[in-house]
This record gives sequence, C-alpha cells and structure tokens, in this order.
Amino acid sequence: MPVLWPFSGRNAALADSKVMDGREETDARAVMPATAPRRVLALANQKGGVGKTTTAINLGTALAAIGEQVLIVDLDPQGNASTGLGIDRKSRRRSTYDVLIGEAGLREAIHETAVPRLHIVPSTMDLSGLELEIAQERDRAYRLRNALAALDYAPAAGVAYSYVLVDCPPSLNLVTVNAMAAANAILVPLQCEFFALEGLSQLLKTVEQVRQTLNPGLTIHGIVLTMFDARNNLSGQVVADVREFMGSKVYDTVIPRNVRVSEAPSYGKPVLVYDLKCVGSEAYLRLATEVIQRERALMGHPAN
Repeated sequence: MPVLWPFSGRNAALADSKVMDGREETDARAVMPATAPRRVLALANQKGGVGKTTTAINLGTALAAIGEQVLIVDLDPQGNASTGLGIDRKSRRRSTYDVLIGEAGLREAIHETAVPRLHIVPSTMDLSGLELEIAQERDRAYRLRNALAALDYAPAAGVAYSYVLVDCPPSLNLVTVNAMAAANAILVPLQCEFFALEGLSQLLKTVEQVRQTLNPGLTIHGIVLTMFDARNNLSGQVVADVREFMGSKVYDTVIPRNVRVSEAPSYGKPVLVYDLKCVGSEAYLRLATEVIQRERALMGHPAN
C-alpha cells in the first residue's frame, strides 16, 4: 500500500507547484505540454559510486511530485534502485531479466511504489548473466527498446508514462548498450572528485558509437554533478573543470553531499519522502525542473 505522500500544505507548494531554479520560480507542470510523448532517459556512467541509482530514484520521485507519470527501469544486477524504492527481493517475481530474455512482457514486471505516479521494473542478480544468454541473438541490442514499445498499447489502469528513467549498471556492457539504444537521451551523473573526468571521454565515445550504429537520435541530455562538498576546495575546482570541459551540457543544479540522501535508501524511501526539507531533496526538485526545461528545448517548444 502506498504511504502517505508527504507533499501537503507548505510542502505541496514547494514540490507540486513552484520549484526554485536559482533565479525565479517556475511552474514545472507548465513547462511541458500535457500531450508530450514519452521520453526515455538513461542514467549512465561506467564508474561506480557516482550517484546513478540515487539520482534515478530521486529524480523520478521529483518528477512524480510535479505531476509526471514515471517508470524506473532497473538494469543494474545489484538491484539497488529497486531496494531503494522499497521493493523486497522476494516480491520480484518478474524482473528486467525476464523482460529482456523474452519470458515476460514489460507490464507484467511493473511494480507500484509508495510514491504516487512512480512505478519500477525491478532487477535481480539474474541480469548479470544476460549478456552471455543473448550475445548471439540478432536483436540483442534492441531488447529493451522492443520491450518499451509495449507501453504504447493498452496502458494498464490508464497509466501512460511521460518519463522512463533507466538505471544502468556501472559498466559499458551489452545491458548499457540496450539502454542507450532505447533512450532518447543520456543523463550522466558525475561525482565531484579528482577522477571525475576520467572515463567520461570513453562514455562519450560509446554514446557516439551507439548513435552512429544503433540509435541516430541519441543525445547527451546533460551531466549532473553529484556529492558536492562546499567545504572542500577540490569539489569547487572539479565543478569548474567539468563546466569548462562540457560547457552547457552540465546542469546548473549541483547535488550536494548530504547525510539524509545517504540514509534514505536504508529505509526503502527516496530522500524526498524521507526528508523533504533537506538540501538534497531541494536539489533534486530543482534538477527535475531543469530536466523538464531542457526537455522543452529539445522538443522544440519555445520558452515561456
């Protein structure tokens, strides 16, 4: 059963109506038209521990909080996104593994979460063997794209998802290629540490290869800087270096290092449910607004 959604009163004004973007208040629901097509964003970075899963969970929750219908697809065999949204391992009778090997349809594997308007397709350790099982199949790179096509037909209980967020594993393997082949754009979480740019060039090369061979429409949606520590001079230098290197591809929003963000998964909750008022929650709400604003630009809608 869903828990009580904590956005009421003053909280509702913050999360469901107007989110501060650092310059002015923006009605996030007015940024995209109600008839906008479903968008698939893959959260990818082959480096582990950069905040992919945390960003998938909390960006998904923030988008749901401002009225979007969101589906998270957990493609990491560790299944941390599923655990972080309170999906017990025993209840994962159907998972992304079953979907990608063709033993279940995508809608059969969807679980509701405690967050209204946020659903998830959970993952299990079985997914770690997927590459060996489908490596010889002709459609091996398009399994996820084909599975997502089922969302276009007979939406269950009237649900039509406006965003699908794909949480990729920390590697550039066939599972990640499936995510990129199915995605409209890539969102790259990047930790504010010394080695932040190490490996980013390889990820960008992989994205370019997928664009040329599998998915001509694939773009880099943006890079979100995570685990920023204002007390650490190195964090500030990393932010400056990444912005100089990647320019406008870097989101304005920076996700701070915050103990509440770290604690929330152990309770099976996004931080926006665990502690709406903490700085981490506020940052993810700003990021959600910024993502939708970029979506408007990518879809060719003029600014308000």
